[in-house]
Amino acid sequence: VIIFEMLFFYKNCANNNISKMMTIPRLLGDLSHALALVLLLAKIWKSKSAAGISGKSQILFCLVFVTRYLDLFTTYINLYVTVMKVFFILASAATVYLIFKRFKPTYDSHNDTFKMEFAIVPAIILALVWNYSFSFTEVLWAFSIFLEAVAILPQLFMVTKTKQAENITSHYLFALGSYRALYLINWILRYVNEDHWDPIAVTAGVVQTILYSDFFYLYFTYVLRGGSLLDGP
Repeated sequence: VIIFEMLFFYKNCANNNISKMMTIPRLLGDLSHALALVLLLAKIWKSKSAAGISGKSQILFCLVFVTRYLDLFTTYINLYVTVMKVFFILASAATVYLIFKRFKPTYDSHNDTFKMEFAIVPAIILALVWNYSFSFTEVLWAFSIFLEAVAILPQLFMVTKTKQAENITSHYLFALGSYRALYLINWILRYVNEDHWDPIAVTAGVVQTILYSDFFYLYFTYVLRGGSLLDGP
């Protein structure tokens, strides 16, 4: 349904002003982002286990979507954007529910030790000093952008600490990293073609992509060759 909606929207947006916001890399990035959440939910539900998944990362991502999409109730752009906003909020909330409620006995809290305040507090400070307008929604939007850049840190720390990562978890992380990398391409294209520049989103996106760079190397070197992250150094 999401893929169909994306293709339908891209086909029909050429006749309106929204087309300037949409590029193929952005659509592919949205698809990769949605795929990451579907993979994670499917992994947890099928295995009836939250083992290997950082609940703290999922709380941070849920906070990202809730603070970013508060305009869901005040601003309507089109059906595609609305559907995607609702999907990301519900999917992230469902993930948190499965980890901390439905399959709580399987959650490895002993190894999920990254302190969330190390991600949240700097994001709050940055949002207060670097935003496009000092309004409630704009500050929350900036906060969500900065927080998303580092929200994966608890998961990466957990993988490093336990030296364990199922291949499906690796695919989830790769899809999530690919989403941001594709958005970077989208921003480059928009700058070249439209002279559009979003320094907050681009800066946070670069930081987020750098955080995934080592994982990308291990993923292409080991996982895609039939191994796992455990085979890496």
